[in-house]
Amino acid sequence: MQNSGRFYALDVLRGLAIALMILVNTPGSWSHVYSLLLHARWDGFTFADIVFPGFLFVVGAAMAFSMKDSRLNSAAVMKIGKRALLMFGCGLLLNFLSHPDLATLRIPGVLQRIALCYALAALLVLSLPKRGLWAAILLLLGGYFALLQLSPAPFSLEQNIVRTLDLAVFGTAHVYQGFGVPFDPEGLLSTLPATVNVLLGYLVATGLKGKAPMQAVRELAVFGAMLVLLALAGHWVWPVNKALWSATYVALSSGILLWLLAALVYLVDIRKATTLTEPLRIYGTNPLFIYMLSWM
Repeated sequence: MQNSGRFYALDVLRGLAIALMILVNTPGSWSHVYSLLLHARWDGFTFADIVFPGFLFVVGAAMAFSMKDSRLNSAAVMKIGKRALLMFGCGLLLNFLSHPDLATLRIPGVLQRIALCYALAALLVLSLPKRGLWAAILLLLGGYFALLQLSPAPFSLEQNIVRTLDLAVFGTAHVYQGFGVPFDPEGLLSTLPATVNVLLGYLVATGLKGKAPMQAVRELAVFGAMLVLLALAGHWVWPVNKALWSATYVALSSGILLWLLAALVYLVDIRKATTLTEPLRIYGTNPLFIYMLSWM
């Protein structure tokens, strides 16, 4: 399972995630996009909706290796803060390059969300034991659900509290405009459940350490099935929704990602088909640089 202290399959998954993220977020022309690469308009799930949580998942998985000997202290907090600020700043730069007008500059964005999720997840990882992280996941999702109930139509486009908070903080001109009304799918409040995808990536990666490949495949497949079934059952209470990043969306995307990771472990660690996957591993070695380059 291991390649120089890391899991080869996770490195391949990271390369696949960044390749798909570039394909979905920068298709070349938005007037001619394959339906497969379009996100669900509101409730629902499409192929494109697996990409962003997939990248957050591999961010968490990478933390299982980069932070394995780290301790919560001022130096660690400063390091986390610097990385988060760099990603957030890069996201703002990309938004400005796309629409160079400060009066309508979109403040949230993909890299901005990754930065905030990374920072929050990293601080939780340094502060809590494994059981504490599972408790944090339940608290983040349960607390988010409770906050949504503060609005009269919690799962609607125009009256959800995610939109209300973003408009109060950023103003109508500085959020995403593609829904027909000002609403940002990378809003502040919905960053809380998105952080769960990072934490799940961390917990899965730490749980795989020392496991035989076939055992890892079985456990990933079973855990993935549990999450998918949970999402399908919960959809009738809390609809699967990427824009609001619902708990059912977290569960469904994570379950599918675990199935994909199980397939990659089988492919590269059992079947040894690394010739097919090595280009993806290399592609994911510098994801921030590659993602920014794709916007140029």
